[in-house]
Amino acid sequence: MSGFATTEPAQVDGRPADGPRVKFSPEGIAAAVAEIREPLHIVADTSTACVGVALGSPPVSGDRQEIVGMLPPLYPEWLGSHSFCTTHCTRFPYVAGEMANGIATTRMVIEMAHAEMLGFFGAAGLDLVRVERAVDELVGQVGGGSNWGVNLIHSPGEPQFEERVADLLVRRGVPRVSASAFMGLTLPVVRCAATGLRADHSGRIERRTQLFAKVSRLEVAERFMSPAPVKMLDALVARGELTEAEARLAARVPVAEDVTVEADSGGHTDNRPLGALLPAVIALRDQLVSRHGYTRPIRVGAAGGLGSPEGVAAAFALGAAYIVTGSVNQASVEAGLSDDAKRMLAQADVADVTMAPAADMFELGVRLQVLRRGTMFAARAARLYDIYRNHSGLEQIPAEVRGKLERDILRAPIDEIWSETACFWQRRDPAELARAEHDPKHRMALLFRWYLGKSSRWAIDGEVSRRTDYQIWCGPAMGAFNRWTAGTFLAEPANRSVVQIARNLLEGAAVVTRAHQVRTYGVPVPAAAFTFAPRPLA
Repeated sequence: MSGFATTEPAQVDGRPADGPRVKFSPEGIAAAVAEIREPLHIVADTSTACVGVALGSPPVSGDRQEIVGMLPPLYPEWLGSHSFCTTHCTRFPYVAGEMANGIATTRMVIEMAHAEMLGFFGAAGLDLVRVERAVDELVGQVGGGSNWGVNLIHSPGEPQFEERVADLLVRRGVPRVSASAFMGLTLPVVRCAATGLRADHSGRIERRTQLFAKVSRLEVAERFMSPAPVKMLDALVARGELTEAEARLAARVPVAEDVTVEADSGGHTDNRPLGALLPAVIALRDQLVSRHGYTRPIRVGAAGGLGSPEGVAAAFALGAAYIVTGSVNQASVEAGLSDDAKRMLAQADVADVTMAPAADMFELGVRLQVLRRGTMFAARAARLYDIYRNHSGLEQIPAEVRGKLERDILRAPIDEIWSETACFWQRRDPAELARAEHDPKHRMALLFRWYLGKSSRWAIDGEVSRRTDYQIWCGPAMGAFNRWTAGTFLAEPANRSVVQIARNLLEGAAVVTRAHQVRTYGVPVPAAAFTFAPRPLA
């Protein structure tokens, strides 16, 4: 019979023994907490002052036991913002981020879309032909839906290329654009956000393109969460890239309604702790929504360091509307990275990362986070930047330094590397070559960027002769992921699909969240209840 016994309950170590419904033992509590899709009741035993739990329908109270609380079912879908899911046509508040050079492949984006999540193609670093080919494939495979997108990366060294990519995304009607590495607003990113704005019959402003903005600084976050500057909108109208109606509407809405706080991540990062940065951006968001009188909220998501259920649960607990993963997806079967590089990632621990000069912003001294274990890339790239900083041109490099450079890093004569570099820029942007002819330091930067660019390609192609030069973008999330998946089915590379990674992270985060909820009622939740072992999830 269901309900509580009214006779004196048996006890174990001073607490009531588990009954058919109510669990007081650590094992019983842990098992009940794991059943997140069942309602859970908090039960107090007045004779022992112990608190336990009961799953399912409410148990019948007895003389010594009473219900003191109740938790409804919890689903991974509910961890984030409902607005995120309805706006982006997803079931889960989860995004697979845009790893550059096509490492976030079209296949990855398609798999995420079919799993009712969101993915961005990694367009950064690719030529326009490859980006357009990817857009064609995505339009053909998931074009009918809107839960997919493409990356637009800030390119201060190649502003015209940034404009061409933005033009492609606008012309092809890509539904979601993730703007990354921006240090401020540019005309191309504002154009992506404002193109297609319209007001419906009730006056509500609708967006054709949803812009996501990755930020790690408050001043950059403020620009994206504010309306675009009138001067920029007027310039786009003058260029024929916006209509006057679009510009008027753009002055009433934020540039981005989805702002991703990028903490200690792989690639471009300021290494900020999520626990400090996310609340600050959320508070700023609230101020700006009030100041500008927006009629709908700006969603603030979290990225960086999210490689375990505990990390994901913490991000949602901090108020994240959605999460974005990156480093862990490089280990997935869909990632455009060589098996050799994936094996190196599988060996990474939390501290096996470091900072290195970024190829796209080399002359600005911008750095990004990469894998340190098994590769000498970071040290060699740093050496190149030191040489660049201390010399005015290739001709001024001392012979001894030049010899070591050609032998240990470039593995070829400088003249040979320059010939290859010149051919590349002749195809991509001849203006860079023209500038190099009159600026020896810029010529040196282009040559050194050859190594930084090639190092990523060697990792993608699995050029094992250059393994010690692999540039693999990676944050501490990869080490957390490896520790979490050790000894489970996700430790096997063949099982690391991007969807299984996502589902297990979300499921585990829901379990951790439920354990915390139960603990706040005074239930002695054992440590085992805060762990979730990866498993195949349908």
